Amino acid sequence: MTSIANSSANTNQADSISTEKPAILSKEYILPFMLVAALFPLWGFANDITNPLVKAFKDIFLITNAQSSMVQFAFYLGYGIMAIPAAIFIRRFSYKSGILLGLGLYAVGALLFLPASMTAQFNFFLLALCVLTCGLALLETTANPYVLSMGSPETSTQRLNLAQAFNPIGSLGGMFVASNYILSELKVEEFRAAERAAHPEYAEMLPSVVDGKLTEALSNFAQNDTVAHQAMQAADLVTVRGPYIAIAVVVALLFCFFLFSKLPDTISHDAPLTKKVLKDTFIRLISNARYREGVIAQAFYVGAQIMCWTFVIHYGMTSVGLSAAEAQQYNMIAMGIFLASRFICTFMLGFIRPGQLLLLLASGGMLLTIGTIFIGGMTGLYCLIGTSACMSLMFPTIYGIALKDTGDDASLASAGLVMAIVGGALMPPMQGSMIDGGSLIVSIPAVQTSFVLPFICFIVIAIYGYRAHNIHKA
Repeated sequence: MTSIANSSANTNQADSISTEKPAILSKEYILPFMLVAALFPLWGFANDITNPLVKAFKDIFLITNAQSSMVQFAFYLGYGIMAIPAAIFIRRFSYKSGILLGLGLYAVGALLFLPASMTAQFNFFLLALCVLTCGLALLETTANPYVLSMGSPETSTQRLNLAQAFNPIGSLGGMFVASNYILSELKVEEFRAAERAAHPEYAEMLPSVVDGKLTEALSNFAQNDTVAHQAMQAADLVTVRGPYIAIAVVVALLFCFFLFSKLPDTISHDAPLTKKVLKDTFIRLISNARYREGVIAQAFYVGAQIMCWTFVIHYGMTSVGLSAAEAQQYNMIAMGIFLASRFICTFMLGFIRPGQLLLLLASGGMLLTIGTIFIGGMTGLYCLIGTSACMSLMFPTIYGIALKDTGDDASLASAGLVMAIVGGALMPPMQGSMIDGGSLIVSIPAVQTSFVLPFICFIVIAIYGYRAHNIHKA
């Protein structure tokens, strides 16, 4: 009788253990997780110190919106170039090797801002940004699947969301530096402020009209006083390069720290990475509808995010009448909302399935984008920064859904999702061209109507959320 009772108790205990939800992080992975999570703010910082350069370079080099948007094209092109090679490199060596190479390229790209500023060549800055983001592509291709592998597959999405929650901290840092040490210090902004003071009648005009007149005055100044304009341009380029040199030093120190740190190797090296293995992995992934659609959704998400965060400065200056530094302050508010919403939505994932949450967030983004287009003014600006609450958990949620059950294919599958970040390279120039081409709707400024592109992106994401929950059962 006693043995039967003990057997029954053991069975009940086993059932209890089997139904208990696995921990997000087990003890052996806490320290490695913290080290890898410390990398996530790095690309947040790079992304959001670079976004304001689109407007800054437009005024410094006197180029069009479409041309200045090449900043984002060059920045996100690095992801398209490096994502697949990064995954192959990681699979062949280790996650730690990927981190070290990524940090090295990040530092080199940032240091290239020094010769770029000295030569005053816009294309040199584009090259520096592309090299920098090749490093970011390596870091993201490494860090995301590494975090997913640090524990039970059942809690992988929550674990990635937790790590991604540190990304906005870097973004806020990048925005703060851009606002206080770049945009507010630019001589070209002093010129625009002086022009406003010299023409009090501008106060009675529409912000979009005033912006055009200030740009025209700046062009006339460059033609009539070339020496003074070149001196102003040189001073502004020195201002732009400063934060990049500083982050290069920080990244170099992190490289040294990781070089001497011991990290667990969670990649299986049982199967050599041959051409056949690569081909078979590619076929498996491309046949996986949940993954295939996830790559598409990720491209549209990144495009929406970069457009909303890049052109908030244009929106604030053109539709509200703010200065570049003032408009950037609203970008910081948007990032604060993004950060708070990410923690809230991570908590909500304990009660709502990822596909459902993605559909809900995308629907909210669609509604707020409609307000951005048709309402305008401060209310439209509030709608625009409100989209950040909806975008907060899209990237890691799409990532987690798409990579679910990919096993040892995760590192190569991750490369496809990181390569999808190239959506951030393609869509901002399209939006810049729409702004240059004029408004789609009479009486509404072109900057406002250009946000039809993020609206379309949110539709695509909503469809993936619906399919993930109802068809792919994510």
